[in-house]
Amino acid sequence: MDRRSFIKGAGVATAAAAATTFAAPAIAQGVRELKMVTTWPKNFPGLGTGAQRIADNITKATDGRIKVTLYAAGELVPPFESFDAVQSGAADMYHAADYYWQGKSKAYNFCCTVPSGLLPAEMDAWMHHMGGSQVRDELGEQFNMKHFSAGNTGSQMGGWFAKEINTLEDLKGLKIRMPGFGGEVMRRLGATAVNLPGGEIFPSLQSGAIDATEWVGPWNDLAFGFYKVVKFYYYPGFHEPGPTLGVGMNKGVWDSLSDSDKAVVEAVCMAENNYSLAEFNANNGRALDELINKHGVQLRKFSDELFTAFFKTSQEVVAESAEGDAITKKMFESYQAAYKSLRGWTQLSDQPYANLRDKAMDM
Repeated sequence: MDRRSFIKGAGVATAAAAATTFAAPAIAQGVRELKMVTTWPKNFPGLGTGAQRIADNITKATDGRIKVTLYAAGELVPPFESFDAVQSGAADMYHAADYYWQGKSKAYNFCCTVPSGLLPAEMDAWMHHMGGSQVRDELGEQFNMKHFSAGNTGSQMGGWFAKEINTLEDLKGLKIRMPGFGGEVMRRLGATAVNLPGGEIFPSLQSGAIDATEWVGPWNDLAFGFYKVVKFYYYPGFHEPGPTLGVGMNKGVWDSLSDSDKAVVEAVCMAENNYSLAEFNANNGRALDELINKHGVQLRKFSDELFTAFFKTSQEVVAESAEGDAITKKMFESYQAAYKSLRGWTQLSDQPYANLRDKAMDM
């Protein structure tokens, strides 16, 4: 599938679609029909297809008693209205990156990823064994939601830039697409950060509305064709070290499910959380090779000066978020406790092994 078909699938819904009145979950002949909305273009690799797997696997695992129909970005509601649609009952579920909802509560950033924070395996440890999911449940209660981890892209790239970024001065006045806390870091360093749904990024780069963008990694970035507009591709990303995608379900719908059907939903989401990370890891290397060797992309590493500034400013932004409301404070404290414990173990396990493996292979 080419870039144009992705973007077409991600178009903003028409006024007529936005105004549609939606019915409650349909139950006919013993089949319960649930609507899942997403923030992703239709069939977009990893993101859109991952959401489709969740819908299909819930349907299969219940032998069709629960039929989940997926609506890509713009098909039922505009992408950034997915949360409101599920909260109100206009839709039953969403699949998205939960930091899109930081306007509801900054605590939602922690449910997805925060700059200079936890890696994918560390996010899972926090969520499943160190209190993360319990605080997330409390957050969801405030918004009529039940939340699940349901995907992970792995640590993301630093982004695409129309010009080289060598010093902090190069960030001044830069217009970059970057959501979540990462966008606030960029603003404090002099850039203008905006949030755009995926399907709007390429045309914004092409028109000059933005000078740079982060998205995901080589596999997804190749699919959107950013290399056709800009050539400087930076790593590593500071802003999304462990980006966990999420399913949000209307709390009333969740409460109405049987215990066995709740177990199905939980198991399907957890399976997709693991499967998608493996899928991204399997595809990113191949895609990066194609970007560099076929399309002439210029791979660049952020300087130590820039990365130090990214990390220091990130710590300020994340800590300040706890001052906003009680649930964000609780989320921050739980996250920080896990971070301190998990960081120490990573320093003794994965990190030194990876470094020594590379050193040995280069000898």
